[in-house]
Amino acid sequence: MFKKVLVANRGEIACRIIRTLKKMEIISIAIYSEADRGSLHVTLADEAYCIGPAAASASYLDADKILATAKNCGAEAIHPGYGFLSENTSFADACALAGIAFIGPTPSQIRDFGLKHTARSLAEKSHVPLLPGTDLLSGPEQALAAAKRIGYPIMLKSTAGGGGIGMQVCQDEQTLNSAWETVSRLSQSNFKHAGIYLEKFLENARHIEVQVFGDGKGKVIALGERDCSAQRRNQKVIEETPAPGLSPEIRKSLADSAIRLCETVKYQSAGTVEFVFDKEFYFLEVNTRLQVEHGVTEEVMGIDLVEWMIRQAAGELEDLNILEKRILESRPSGHAMQARIYAENPRLDFRPSSGILTSVQFPENTRIDTWIENGTEVSPFYDPLIAKIIVRGSDRKEALLKLQSALANTKVAGIETNLEFLRALAKEPVFTDGKITTRFLSNFKYASNSVDILQPGSQTTIQDYPGRIGYWDIGVPPSGPFDSLSFRLGNRLLNNPESAAGLEITVSGPTLRFNAATAIVLTGAVLKAELILQNGQDSTLSNSGKFTTIREIKFWEPIEIPAGATVKLGSIQGAGMRS
Repeated sequence: MFKKVLVANRGEIACRIIRTLKKMEIISIAIYSEADRGSLHVTLADEAYCIGPAAASASYLDADKILATAKNCGAEAIHPGYGFLSENTSFADACALAGIAFIGPTPSQIRDFGLKHTARSLAEKSHVPLLPGTDLLSGPEQALAAAKRIGYPIMLKSTAGGGGIGMQVCQDEQTLNSAWETVSRLSQSNFKHAGIYLEKFLENARHIEVQVFGDGKGKVIALGERDCSAQRRNQKVIEETPAPGLSPEIRKSLADSAIRLCETVKYQSAGTVEFVFDKEFYFLEVNTRLQVEHGVTEEVMGIDLVEWMIRQAAGELEDLNILEKRILESRPSGHAMQARIYAENPRLDFRPSSGILTSVQFPENTRIDTWIENGTEVSPFYDPLIAKIIVRGSDRKEALLKLQSALANTKVAGIETNLEFLRALAKEPVFTDGKITTRFLSNFKYASNSVDILQPGSQTTIQDYPGRIGYWDIGVPPSGPFDSLSFRLGNRLLNNPESAAGLEITVSGPTLRFNAATAIVLTGAVLKAELILQNGQDSTLSNSGKFTTIREIKFWEPIEIPAGATVKLGSIQGAGMRS
């Protein structure tokens, strides 16, 4: 067995691999960029080395630096995790030349499946069902001709794409024409390969994938399938296993197709064969690496895929026939679900968010794969995935209830995250009924319990009563609202507890947009206050045409604020300074 393994990654997958290495009593070596100096994976590892500045190209994607670090510290193997260099054939080749084991498939297998158009060719030879599609296209003219023959809608795809990048649905000739340049540019800039092909797009399809593992000698086993249909812009959000609503015959056929395809190249290590499904299934692609959602398979199957990968690379994995028999004899059962927590703002088109986390709380007795804790700084330089919540139940109903509970009891404060979005999705009937398709989230709406600050005002602070008290002896003065009487009376008018937080305004107020319906009350010094309602937010008015209506807000009277409405607070009109 290896004595030292370098983890060529960061974030939650680096932490996941390091914990497995510790369990196996193998020395773990972390690498990190300057931006990740305080990251959890650096603390967890036995050894850690800075390999460059924040930019991924100068750190986590710098193969030469990573190999030099591995040699200098005596690492016998490198685990690439997922993303970065995990499917980079040049890096896998370089590891082999350096005499360092690459924990994953062989370079030729990564190469065979790495380009989607060659993977389609292998699938065709293996008699795996395929959607109508093309080989690589020479230009938009050839694409237009092929799309006319196949029929719209089609998906224009980068052959080297991944993570939802380099893919675009085209409903007609016009969108295909305009998409060609975009997809080509994204493909070249992200994957250094401008090859593009197209295939028929199924508008109401599900995304089903089969977890496989091979010994590199011709034996490949399937470890169940996962449903990854809950995705936005081709990026998965919630995954589960087993996929709901499939017949035993379909499940077996999916597994058999995945095994047949991977056996043609004597596949080794962990991999995933992905399919689209709509009454029938069709081959999509092969991911020659560990998947982000591997944890749900581990929970149901009772295995550790990372450990399997390490043992296979060291030549010490137990015979796959014996492992397969043992799994079958244990009769794996139950249902597992995973929700991905991203540092992003769903209300601003999922714009990435960064900053320091002021509070992180996860529920007990729940598997949390994460790299964050109180005080972690989430940088803007990398993928925004910060945690994965993984639950298991005796059946889908129990797993769903556990997921909903885990999301409700998770807190990540200090930056914007998609937690509210996940909570809403986990209760959406289409999802709870197991009927979600890959396009569903394109039109999924949810109400965020939040307020957007359009203008801050001169000095508006969040206060509560009585505020911070009792620390004068160590030099910390009391806090809380200046006008504590008006503050408490406002809470009483809203039937809130006296201690509920509110906004205290000094001299002139902010402009606020409310993302969910709520009730407010204005107290204290009187200032000019207006409620701005847009089309459809006022039931007393006609919804035809476009208009804005402005109403004066009276003080000391609770008022209902519809979702999407704006409250504009001006300057104080009379006596006093605070409202």
